[in-house]
Amino acid sequence: MTIEDRDDAHLITHALAKDTLSRLRDVETEQVAFRKGLVKLGRICGYEIIDGAMETEYVPVETPLEETTGERVKGLDDVVIINVLRAATPFVEGLLKAFPRAKQGVISAGRDEEAGMNEAGEFPITIDYVKLPEISSDDTIIVADPMLATGSTMCAVLDHILAEADAYENLFVLSAVSAPDGLVRVSEGFPDADLLTVAIDDHLNEEGFIIPGLGDAGDRAFRTT
Repeated sequence: MTIEDRDDAHLITHALAKDTLSRLRDVETEQVAFRKGLVKLGRICGYEIIDGAMETEYVPVETPLEETTGERVKGLDDVVIINVLRAATPFVEGLLKAFPRAKQGVISAGRDEEAGMNEAGEFPITIDYVKLPEISSDDTIIVADPMLATGSTMCAVLDHILAEADAYENLFVLSAVSAPDGLVRVSEGFPDADLLTVAIDDHLNEEGFIIPGLGDAGDRAFRTT
């Protein structure tokens, strides 16, 4: 299994995930390659969730020659993927290759950069739009955002999700790159959530950006500034 347990998160250590993230970090990686890289990374992470966290069951299979026993993944139809707009859009596109029948929700959330980070290391968060599917007790929820920095945005997003989800089977918070501060904040605020990330970076700078990070994932994917 290529998921390692760390103090506040589970680290996805698949070789292709690490290779793809290294290409995403590179300042020379231009928009199309960056966006495709996020799609690829989302697909790899989706497969890792299936392999590391979902059960299988034995089923009879009729081949052209005889009946045999095969294995099927349980719960693939009971997945809810939440897209934290906008940077997560290509990331979620990749996840959908692993979970093509997933229900989808979107939350537009962003931090107030002008207000800045307070002494507690948090940003004020604005939620502009929320559209979530019905979530049942059998569902595995995957909340995707490529960057988990201070954790302020993710905590606000999770507050909205859990206000509408009375029960669920599993809750995953998935990111490509995370900062230690954000992992601690989300894990303390939502102890039932499993935090998955491809990298735990060194620290946040004074503006609340992950160092070394990969820059602004939304700007790089959509060619905005």
